Amino acid sequence: METPVEAKVRAMARTRSTAVMFATLLLFWLMLIGNLTLDALIVGVLASLVIAVLYPNGISFFTELRATPEAFVAGLRYYGYFFKELVKSNLRLTAIVLSPSLPIRPGIVKVRTRLRSRMGRLMLANSITLTPGTLTVEMDSEWLYVHWTNVESDDIEAATGAIVAGFERYLEVIYG
Repeated sequence: METPVEAKVRAMARTRSTAVMFATLLLFWLMLIGNLTLDALIVGVLASLVIAVLYPNGISFFTELRATPEAFVAGLRYYGYFFKELVKSNLRLTAIVLSPSLPIRPGIVKVRTRLRSRMGRLMLANSITLTPGTLTVEMDSEWLYVHWTNVESDDIEAATGAIVAGFERYLEVIYG
């Protein structure tokens, strides 16, 4: 049986989650629409409110975010690392495509993540997918199944180190 204090804490957490989702949706709406006219603001507020109320358990970018200076610094480093990996992967894939022998060894590898938060895992899966040459095809708890254009190792630990470890280092600080 839930105590009144526990019920109040749970209700406050649900309200916070709904408010964060509302604010995030409204912010995205305002960035997409590009103006602050009254009618655009009213539509954005109504649409954001309806979505936030209908999907109270929806996942928001900020719901599991650790709001600490370390997380902010890790976020900046994460984006720097991501863009560096993006450029490297593009160059590596370009070399493969331009090579007459097309030196690829495609396959699906199983990798493990230490991330515990849903948002951290989602960010990891999306980062892998957005990096050319890799595509996250399934997430199952701590396991991710990744299509890798040029499989360097079938070993789970080696594949995890090559694909996951760099992103995970920063996402662990940001999301846990």
